[in-house]
Amino acid sequence: MATTYDYISANRRRSFVLVAVFILIIGLLGWTIDQALEAGSVFIVIGVLVAVGMAVGGYFGGDRLALVTSGAHGPIDRQDNPYLWRMVENLSITAGLPVPQIYLIDSPQINAFATGRDLKHASVAVTTGAVERLENEELEGVLAHELSHVRNLDIRFMTLVTVLVGIIIMFGDLFWRTRWLGGGRRGGNRSAGQVQAILLLIGLVLLILAPIIARLLQFAVSRRREFLADAAGALLTRYPEGLARALEKIAQTTEPLSRANNATAHLFISNPFGPSVRGLAKLFSTHPPIPERVAALRAMGGVDS
Repeated sequence: MATTYDYISANRRRSFVLVAVFILIIGLLGWTIDQALEAGSVFIVIGVLVAVGMAVGGYFGGDRLALVTSGAHGPIDRQDNPYLWRMVENLSITAGLPVPQIYLIDSPQINAFATGRDLKHASVAVTTGAVERLENEELEGVLAHELSHVRNLDIRFMTLVTVLVGIIIMFGDLFWRTRWLGGGRRGGNRSAGQVQAILLLIGLVLLILAPIIARLLQFAVSRRREFLADAAGALLTRYPEGLARALEKIAQTTEPLSRANNATAHLFISNPFGPSVRGLAKLFSTHPPIPERVAALRAMGGVDS
């Protein structure tokens, strides 16, 4: 029987493979632009600088933005909610982590998310619905999942993926804009004109498909990280059933998070717009279907040390 460590190792490998695919797509886009335009690499450099600048801003201020956008208030201290504070503290000690700042979101929905750029600048936000409606072992499983995101530096990883997606979209957009603005090779013989037409066709295909592929890969990476955090959280609590039962309760709720938005949806333990994911919508979901997550947790059985 596969152990929790096996699940964690497998999910790590798959996540890095997906990032490698991102890099390959960026390389192909860069090559196409280089071949098709005579403007040199100026537009590519501008696009990369803008994307990196946005990533740096998000790296240092994205956590605060996510908390404000989600309506989280805090940080709370031990006196504000001793039950929640002690549970986070105990799990942090077990995981060998600094105790993160703890925030509450006033919402009946059962949900939570972690954010922050590193172990010393981490925050965990929990809905009041999760604190009130989950049993002790269930809430512990949810919190262990979020602390696993902190320990695995998932937020930093997802920042990298976001930058790669931004660069892919920007490359395709810059290519198409510069073509219509008059960039690229002109004149030449008939053979050169045919090559130019082929390159233009390639650029059009990349313009249409690359952003879609990039978004799908982004969603796939996010889903893989959720499976990894489920497994790592089960390893932390030594009780996969707690998180499995919490996810089942989440699946039974229908109300969306009042401050849900697409920019922060991937951070939560479950889709804040609602847990139901069916058909083709699975491709565009930031979270794997809850029944699959529950089945994976219960397939682990006992947690080997």
